Amino acid sequence: MNKVIKIALIAIGLLAAVLWFSLPSGDDPDAINSGSMNFMFIIMYILLLVAAVSAIVFGLKKLFTTKGSIKKALFAIGGLAIIVAISYGLSSDNAAVVETMAQRGVETTEGTVKNVGMGLNVFFILSAVAVVLMVFPGLKKLFVK
Repeated sequence: MNKVIKIALIAIGLLAAVLWFSLPSGDDPDAINSGSMNFMFIIMYILLLVAAVSAIVFGLKKLFTTKGSIKKALFAIGGLAIIVAISYGLSSDNAAVVETMAQRGVETTEGTVKNVGMGLNVFFILSAVAVVLMVFPGLKKLFVK
């Protein structure tokens, strides 16, 4: 099976190299409609689909075969839900932003502004948690010997 995958990857790589060198120049106004570019996009979508399906299948397989992993996954999903709820509570539905966006020709609502603020807050909170989880073990190892 491993040899088959290696041969398939080599074949896809060679096909991609041939398609790369057959791409039209950037000066061509009709370059986006070339057959080689379309075929490269098709290959990319197929590889992305294979990667996504295999990640989901193997992840679910590991989730259901490892003891205690479902409990950990539910705790993680619950923690994420709590962070999303806190972020939604912290975000504001600023009417001034809605008016500014309307002046620029972008139709938006207060709910959309609140959802965008929630997304930003989730990103910032999760980024802070990631930094703490990366720095704390290093500091602990530095001071505790």
